[in-house]
Amino acid sequence: MTAQEADAEAGQGLPRYVEIKRHIVSALRSGHLGPGDRVPSEAEIVEQFGVSRMTANRALRELSSAGIIVRRAGAGSYIAEPKPIGHMIEIRNIADEIRVRGHSYRPRVLCNETLRADPDFAELLGVRAGTRIFHSMIVHHEAEFPIQLEKRLVLAAAAPDYGAIDFHTVTPNEYLTRVAPLDRVEHRVAATMPDPETQALLGMSANVPVLVMTRRTWSRGQLVSHAWLTHPADRYELTATFAVDAG
Repeated sequence: MTAQEADAEAGQGLPRYVEIKRHIVSALRSGHLGPGDRVPSEAEIVEQFGVSRMTANRALRELSSAGIIVRRAGAGSYIAEPKPIGHMIEIRNIADEIRVRGHSYRPRVLCNETLRADPDFAELLGVRAGTRIFHSMIVHHEAEFPIQLEKRLVLAAAAPDYGAIDFHTVTPNEYLTRVAPLDRVEHRVAATMPDPETQALLGMSANVPVLVMTRRTWSRGQLVSHAWLTHPADRYELTATFAVDAG
């Protein structure tokens, strides 16, 4: 649908923001726009359709709420990629998940440091304050878009080389699974609003919530890792499939 065709629909009594939404959806369905393609900015919509910035903003906001586009702070709006799906029960390597979907994977390692556990970290890992631990932060990217911020505490006694690992070549999950085979996992998932740091690291627009999976893992009966896996709620979903015992 062209802008002129959209204008012709004005006589049908449709609100202008609805016309704009239909125009963008029509371009998507016809193949003129595809996942990852940039859509017109507010200013471009104002000029193209002769509407106010408020009307243009409403059209883009509702398309974003419907999951059709993704608005990125300072970078514009883009047709949304199909939402990546993470598994809530199985422990999967995020790099493998991304590659299976046919996309490129890239980590951004923010830190991997050795600490002496303060009282809060010690409580999370079930150890005494002062115990040697590792703290890492990594942003995982799918097709150049950040989809997960991983913050992790690791008990040094269980994985003594963790602080020296290059997490550009292996993920923490992959490394820990190899050196500290898991025998117990706990997952908790919550929706919340991100702090400014998380919002910036994940390239999120304002007022978009995140899904936070808190994962604790045990090896040989010892709690070895406490991780927070944070995803933008508008471009990620979690699923779980399990068998039901008929007995």
